[in-house]
Amino acid sequence: MSPAKLEAVTSIVSRLSDDLQYGTLQPEKRDTLLEELKIYGRDPSFADPIFTKDGIKTLSRHAFDSSSDTTAQNALRVLCNALLLKPETRQSFVSTGYALKACRRLQNNNPDDEFLVSRLLLLSTYGTNIDMPKLVEAEQLANTLANNLARHAERLSSESTSKANANPMLDMALVETLKLFFNATQYAPDNISSFEPAIPHITTILCSLSLPSQQTKTPLDPPFGLLINALMNLKFSSSTAKDAVYPPSSPFSVADRLIQLLVLSMKAYSSADLEQIVSPLVCVLSAVHEDAPAPVRKSIRDALLPTESDREDVLGKTDTLPSRLLRNWTNPEAPELGKAISHLYFDMSDKDPSTFVKNVGYGYASGFLFQKGINIDPHTIKNSEEAEGSDGVREIRRPVNPITGQFLDTEKPVEMPEMTDEEKEREAERLFVLFERLKKTGIIDVQNPVEQAMREGQFEELSDDE
Repeated sequence: MSPAKLEAVTSIVSRLSDDLQYGTLQPEKRDTLLEELKIYGRDPSFADPIFTKDGIKTLSRHAFDSSSDTTAQNALRVLCNALLLKPETRQSFVSTGYALKACRRLQNNNPDDEFLVSRLLLLSTYGTNIDMPKLVEAEQLANTLANNLARHAERLSSESTSKANANPMLDMALVETLKLFFNATQYAPDNISSFEPAIPHITTILCSLSLPSQQTKTPLDPPFGLLINALMNLKFSSSTAKDAVYPPSSPFSVADRLIQLLVLSMKAYSSADLEQIVSPLVCVLSAVHEDAPAPVRKSIRDALLPTESDREDVLGKTDTLPSRLLRNWTNPEAPELGKAISHLYFDMSDKDPSTFVKNVGYGYASGFLFQKGINIDPHTIKNSEEAEGSDGVREIRRPVNPITGQFLDTEKPVEMPEMTDEEKEREAERLFVLFERLKKTGIIDVQNPVEQAMREGQFEELSDDE
């Protein structure tokens, strides 16, 4: 079968190539050959002619120069499969120059074309020298993607949409469009403003879809995770963006939807999955908070800052959303998520170190502040009614341990056996050595408490027999 397969593939690619030059094939026969080639191409073994530069060019010409939609789509299916299975073919396609025509075909308002061409362009962004800014500027790719998303937003927000009669290709096309949208914003960062018209459509889709169930194990499966990614690189500071993210008729809708997804995600995903899947959600929520009007900022803080019930114990010990976020602050399996969470909480504290420590405790805040080069002594921060009425901190009416964030009146005394004299002496020696090492690093300038105690006569010299 293998030599026979190679012979068949070679013959089909040759006939398709000759057809481009001489017009030797009838439309039905051409489409039949492309269908056969698609089947052969599912397994790249003994199908080499498909994956050569000439093979990719032949398929590209049938995909974008044919007057028949059927022929074009059949060729596109073979092309997409080739670029998926053989990464080296991606540069071969980009080198043909047909990415420009692909952008034009993406304007057809046809779900099959949208699905196939979006996937083709998406695959072409990996490991190639594709000029994404040129596609955005010369072929208006950003506008095309926005228009395609607009149609999906209109469809999904319509109350008359019937799931029973829905075309599954429409949902598949939406998924590929969102993937391409994210990659386009990644590879054309200087053209990011060109993608702004898509924001209203992305937020409409985000808020129109039914939330995943409480029992789902993957709440950010497509399209939710892809909608979040599509917002990742965008700015929300312009009036157009603000009207979309904080619409006057329902200014809390987008922020509330993001928080709902965050609640589901923090419960559903394991530590290994949080890093890649949930980090973008936290980043987008941070961006939404940054440009939000005051009432929306307050609603986000009310949902994410530790509550009084959280402070009945050391922060991060309860099962609430704020506690789950704090526990992942230093999750070694999700360092980027930890960074995103710490930046979000610093922003919710109005970027004020004192407020930041009040909100999360010095234990969580210290590492972030050290990386930022901000020095602050937690014991200099008043810890009770002083926070009342502050915009950046939840109102606290009871004294709080500035290190742990726990209410002082709920702390339990630590029961430890009395140390022997030898243990006390060894502990004093360890402390002395530790502080001497810290002083030599230059990181801190602190009085060694053991040395100070010796000078103040708090140490007693014992005889050898004592």
